[in-house]
Amino acid sequence: MEWIKDLAAWVAHFAYTPYGAWALFALAFAESSFFPIPPDVLLMALCAVSPESSLWFATVCTVASVVGGMFGYFIGIKGGRPLMFRWFSEEKIQLVEDYYRRWDVWAVGAAGLTPLPYKLFTITAGVFALSFPRFVVASIISRGARFYALGVIFWFFGPAIQAWVKEYFTWIALAFFVLLVGGFWAVKHLSGKAAKQEQPR
Repeated sequence: MEWIKDLAAWVAHFAYTPYGAWALFALAFAESSFFPIPPDVLLMALCAVSPESSLWFATVCTVASVVGGMFGYFIGIKGGRPLMFRWFSEEKIQLVEDYYRRWDVWAVGAAGLTPLPYKLFTITAGVFALSFPRFVVASIISRGARFYALGVIFWFFGPAIQAWVKEYFTWIALAFFVLLVGGFWAVKHLSGKAAKQEQPR
């Protein structure tokens, strides 16, 4: 897991530079459409360094993530199914499509709150032509709830949580990566299970 520690350190170092908020914006934008690293890691590092600015960092992260999700949506529209099938397995796509039939844009909202791969849902939302206004609303609610929850915790507890996060930051970052991998595993497991259930008996 040494590479995770190195990656976490690289991400966290932006919190000690004048470009921390910009780096957070770029990371949150990219994670919503094509990049695998969750922005929560840098968000926590920035909030730990400047707890008084936690709500501002949460705002930056939310806006960037929603805009990135919109970019992912338009990737789905412009790239279409060929690009989707190149990036994701047929089982994953079928699972997401089934979620959309049942939950509409709130499937996107659920992915925005959980470790499920959010980019998979933003891109497929465009492919399946979900309502764009409702897609944006669901993204704002889910991503805002996720990032503002972190921001409020740091803003409320301030220095009391600052030292704790700095001491255990590597382990916290590792936990986020484990949750990310778990999210991909969950999609793979559920898609495989759904595919078996659809097979004729």
